Amino acid sequence: MTTAQPSQPGPHTARAESFNSAAAQYAASRPAYPAALFDAVEELAGRSLSGARTVDVGAGTGIATGLLHARGADVLAVEPGAGMAAEFRRALPHLPLVRGDGNALPVADAHADLLTYAQSWHWTDPARSVPEALRVLRPGGALAVWWNTDALDIEWIPEAAARAGRFLGQDTAAAQRKAGERVERADPSGRLDFARRTVRWSRSVPVDTHLANIGSHSAFLVTPGRHTAAFLEEERAHLLTVFPDGVVEETYDVLLLVARKP
Repeated sequence: MTTAQPSQPGPHTARAESFNSAAAQYAASRPAYPAALFDAVEELAGRSLSGARTVDVGAGTGIATGLLHARGADVLAVEPGAGMAAEFRRALPHLPLVRGDGNALPVADAHADLLTYAQSWHWTDPARSVPEALRVLRPGGALAVWWNTDALDIEWIPEAAARAGRFLGQDTAAAQRKAGERVERADPSGRLDFARRTVRWSRSVPVDTHLANIGSHSAFLVTPGRHTAAFLEEERAHLLTVFPDGVVEETYDVLLLVARKP
C-alpha cells in the first residue's frame, strides 16, 4: 500500500471529528445493515462478496466492516478518526485498519475489487474522492455507497424528525430534500454511472438505545450537552406515548448507490 497525507480540513471537520468523543456510544446504538443490502451490493457490483478484495472507507467503529467480513470479503478498513479507530480495534482486533480518508486513500492503484462507504461518502469532497475511488478500483471493480435513512411514511418518524429539526434550528423539509438529492451530489462530475436501490428494514430497540442513537449524530454531538440531554428527556416522553412498552421499532430505507469502473 502507498502512504497518503490526510486531506486538509473542510467545512464539515468539526462535525466529522465529533464522533471521536462518542465512539463507544456510536458502536452501541447505531443501526447495522440488513442481509438484503449486501445481496443488492453483490447484484449491482456483479460479483460475490466472498473473496472480494474490499476497502471499507470511513469505517468508523466497524459496523459495516464486520458485516462485509462475515460475508467473506477480504476487507481493509480505512478510518480517519482516532477515537473511532480505537473503538474499531477494540471490537474487531483481527481485521486490518489503516488511518486515512476518502479524499486521499492510503491504498495502491488498482488494489480493490470493491470500495465501500457506509454512512461516510457525504464527508468526502467528490472532486477528490471520485478520482481516488477510480484510482484504487481495479478495472471492473465497483464503488458502493449507502446510508440508513428514516422511513418517512411511518407516522411517528416524521413527527420525531420535526421535533429534532425544531431543536436544532433546521428546516426538516429541506433536510429531507437534501437526503433525496444524494444521488446527484454523490458525483457532480458525472464520471460515475450509479445504479440505485432502496432496501427497507427495521429493528426493535429499547428506548434508551434509540435515544443514544439520536444523540450519536453529529448535529447533536456539537450541541452543548445540557441542551441535548434536556431534548432527549422530552423526546423520551413523546416516544413512550407511541411505544408504551419502551421498545421502539425503528424503520429504515437504506439508500444504496453502486457504480462499476469500466
